[in-house]
Amino acid sequence: MIDPPFIRARTAARDFGSAWARGLFVVTLLTLVCRTGQAREPAASYPEPVQAVLEDHCFRCHGDGLKKGNVRLDASDDSVVGNRDLWYSVLKNVRSGVMPPAGRPRPSAEEVGVLEDWIKRAVFRVDPSNPDPGRVTLRRLNRVEYGNTIRDLMGIEFRPEEDFPPDDTGYGFDTIADVLSVSPLLLEKYMQAAESVVTATVPTVSRVAPERTLAGRLFRTLDGKESGQKLSIYDPATLTYTVDADQPGRRRVIVELQVRGAFEFDPGRCRFSFRLDRQELLNDEFGWEDGKYHRYEFETDWKRGPHKLAFEVKPLTPLDKKRTSVELRVASVRIDGPLEKERWGRPKNFERFFTRDDPGAGPARRDYARDVLRRFATKAYRRPVDEPTLERLTAIAEEVYSTPGKTVEEGVARAIVAVLASPRFLFRVEAVEPGTPAGRFPLVDEYALASRLSYFLWSTMPDEELFRLAERHELRKDLTRQVKRLLDDPRSDRMVRNFTGQWLQARDVEGIAIDARTVLARDSGEEKELKREQDEFRAFLAERAEQTKQAEEAKARGEAPKEQPNFGQMRRSGRFRRLFAPPKVELDNELRQAMRRETEMFFGAIVRNDRSVLDLIDSDFTYLNERLAKHYGIPGVKGESMRKVDLPKDSPRGGLLTQGSVLVVTSNPTRTSPVKRGLFVLDNILGTPAPPPPPDVPQLEEAEKTFKNREPTLREVLEIHRSKALCNSCHSRMDPLGLALENFNALGMWRDKERGQPLDAGGRLITGETFEGIRALKQVLKEKHRSDFYRCLTEKLLTYALGRGLEYDDVETVDRIVARLEQENGRFSALLTGLIESAPFQKRRSDPDSGTVQTGKAP
Repeated sequence: MIDPPFIRARTAARDFGSAWARGLFVVTLLTLVCRTGQAREPAASYPEPVQAVLEDHCFRCHGDGLKKGNVRLDASDDSVVGNRDLWYSVLKNVRSGVMPPAGRPRPSAEEVGVLEDWIKRAVFRVDPSNPDPGRVTLRRLNRVEYGNTIRDLMGIEFRPEEDFPPDDTGYGFDTIADVLSVSPLLLEKYMQAAESVVTATVPTVSRVAPERTLAGRLFRTLDGKESGQKLSIYDPATLTYTVDADQPGRRRVIVELQVRGAFEFDPGRCRFSFRLDRQELLNDEFGWEDGKYHRYEFETDWKRGPHKLAFEVKPLTPLDKKRTSVELRVASVRIDGPLEKERWGRPKNFERFFTRDDPGAGPARRDYARDVLRRFATKAYRRPVDEPTLERLTAIAEEVYSTPGKTVEEGVARAIVAVLASPRFLFRVEAVEPGTPAGRFPLVDEYALASRLSYFLWSTMPDEELFRLAERHELRKDLTRQVKRLLDDPRSDRMVRNFTGQWLQARDVEGIAIDARTVLARDSGEEKELKREQDEFRAFLAERAEQTKQAEEAKARGEAPKEQPNFGQMRRSGRFRRLFAPPKVELDNELRQAMRRETEMFFGAIVRNDRSVLDLIDSDFTYLNERLAKHYGIPGVKGESMRKVDLPKDSPRGGLLTQGSVLVVTSNPTRTSPVKRGLFVLDNILGTPAPPPPPDVPQLEEAEKTFKNREPTLREVLEIHRSKALCNSCHSRMDPLGLALENFNALGMWRDKERGQPLDAGGRLITGETFEGIRALKQVLKEKHRSDFYRCLTEKLLTYALGRGLEYDDVETVDRIVARLEQENGRFSALLTGLIESAPFQKRRSDPDSGTVQTGKAP
């Protein structure tokens, strides 16, 4: 998880800017990435206790002239003693049990503690009393966060995935500030989105005639069988709907009808009428038309109380003349009014943006616009807007509403466009807490803390309660209650969905290509026969194409063409039985969505019920519906809804590793992939990802060619592949983990055989533990590698929450959270509370080049 380039001083700047369409607004952003810190000179020698640990457990392979793995630890120069990358690897390998190798004496807990303490204090230069919170890069809202923020701020559903280019990812997540850059295309999209969102949501007048639109489906016959959505001109019908007028006055009624005739002309005619109470407003004759719309507008006086609207169809053509179909559809009925201005009301969304009527003119009008913009910009920027910025926004509004015939609402709307296109809205600008004692690592202010909380747990802006607490400087005092409140809110589903979708790749399950027919044929031992049929069918198609070409040439010469093979006869012959028979299982969209929901609901249960995170490795329950339960072979689950299901005692399911989403995304299109599955466990469960493969590594299929007389299992192929020295070091770590999952095919289904041969899912981990099958492996992971999983999950969630890769300084933070998990039996609240109370979440660096934005200063 540590980003190696962080050992170098890092300074990056990104600039973007664009003149506003009318020359009214210019945005310029300088994103500053803080440096790792001042250069530090570790002592170029080992303290005596550390020297003793290294001599007893490390120098046998990495000292006294030996450099196994190209690593030497007995040199006393800075290239070894001060090499952060090297000692981070040592720390990870010793903690996980990878080093010393299995069969060699293990260092005691005290010896490991000596080594850990020296690495953190002397090499990483961590100060436990004042941990470095790490660098902060100004962070852009990603597409999910932008859409949610627009919804909460403006009250409109906006879909950035349909308009904005995809967000880049780093460290597996799309919340990483370093990769959330702003291209010219994206900046243009932001400008367009601001215009369209404001046009759709911000009223431009303070009062309008009330408007109500009735859909045609609301008008129904007395028996309720027919509606205005579909009326035949050959069937008599009367449809009604009653509207209640809350006040008297003149109203405008607008009726939209559509006549939909079939492709062929029909002679039918009908008379169609519309009545308001007893007054007939429309009586017209209609016949066949190809989808034409008709619009009618009427003005009438209404009394207070109920009013009946009625449509009537009277056929004019006998039914025996009917040729095709002609339908009438009531598209809508809109009622505007009362039309008298004294009875007008507020337009939609008025109270979201404005507080009263346009003052009219003079200083009062400007003060009102200023107050409205202050309130809106403070919410949009997630902190109080500074006076210079407020003055510029007010000037934009004033220039518009000062034009004759323009309203103050139109001016404010134009200024809101500037707010939504501003870096202060698009980026999460932060400041330090006023009055914080001088030091390198001040607390972020409570507005920044509110944003960190809400975007972490809700993927959106802070709500009113968080704003109110931040304004009163009471958020930190109430932090525990607020975290619980945010988790109890349905919006926390977004964290569950976004985090699991990327950490566990659950979002990818909906797009992974899996050939169910080939997967099942491999399980049953019919893969070779299926491939033969596929080859023969391709040859058949090529032959038929050639015969078609010859037939066309013969026809051109005036000759009778030869009879060609018939597809129907070919299929009925059974020649391609396996190829054309429907697969027994279809990994359709419904099943894929159920798999993703299982993972999300399962993780959500751990979060909200404060269960041990070790349940993520193995559990006695999961979430299923009837379709997914049948796919898993679990009886007794009925219905389409996903719900908690207690697993049978002998079930191999339970935990994340045996869920369909994980099993599918770690498979190849036609078979399982023990390599992918092993890498998944190393990276996402144990936190010890394997290095990338060296160049020119032979494909796995090359090893399969050594089996001349039969089709081998993947275990046998991997044994041949692993026998090569180039491949052994990594595959000895990955393969046992991946092969433990071989009883689950690429569709996520249980199987006992591969290619008709019994499966062996046992193995021996590189750390020495042996197991027989996935049930035993899960127990080994829970009991022997508990701390590894705690640390891995902590690193993943920290990366997601902080929006950056972890640095060497973060090792202390991770260790404290892991210790808290150990003390509290792995409860999720220990992880979450430890993260939110940690220095990286609560503080920031105050170096001059750290990008800190002081209160009241523009970014």
